[in-house]
Amino acid sequence: MKDHSPFYQGKSVQSALERQFIGEFLRRHGYSKENFHILSVNEKMELLKAASQYASLKLAEIESCSQFIHKLHTCAIR
Repeated sequence: MKDHSPFYQGKSVQSALERQFIGEFLRRHGYSKENFHILSVNEKMELLKAASQYASLKLAEIESCSQFIHKLHTCAIR
């Protein structure tokens, strides 16, 4: 039987989204896999810290929207 799982290979959709947001942050700041290695260790750590914070905020935004939509749907049912 073939595995028809989504394109991500993480433990969850959330981890796949997190990686996507980190990649988006790095690209927006002009970095790719090819040129990321030229940074010093401290620069990499600072950039990854900022990228992680960005991803966390985006995930929180999605979760907040999801909860809001769920509340709207449950109110509409009543």
